[in-house]
Amino acid sequence: MPNIGPMEIVGLLLLALLLFGAKRLPEIGRSLGTGMREFKDSVSGDKKAEATRSELPPPAPAAPAAPTATAEDATSAPSQPERQTETVS
Repeated sequence: MPNIGPMEIVGLLLLALLLFGAKRLPEIGRSLGTGMREFKDSVSGDKKAEATRSELPPPAPAAPAAPTATAEDATSAPSQPERQTETVS
């Protein structure tokens, strides 16, 4: 099995950049690191990591979004009366 050198690592990083884009790479790295840390903690039975996570303050609530037009707003506008068709027997 051949060794992986610096050129292969650079090639893999460029390939990842092309596949996922510059905006997604930090998210992927962060989630990969978090997953590896949780796996390591669960295998080693480290209770300290769980205690520090529970001591963190909860995230701040997001600001409410500005109201936008919805489909109901568009349909509640006055419209032309519907035509009624009569059946002749």
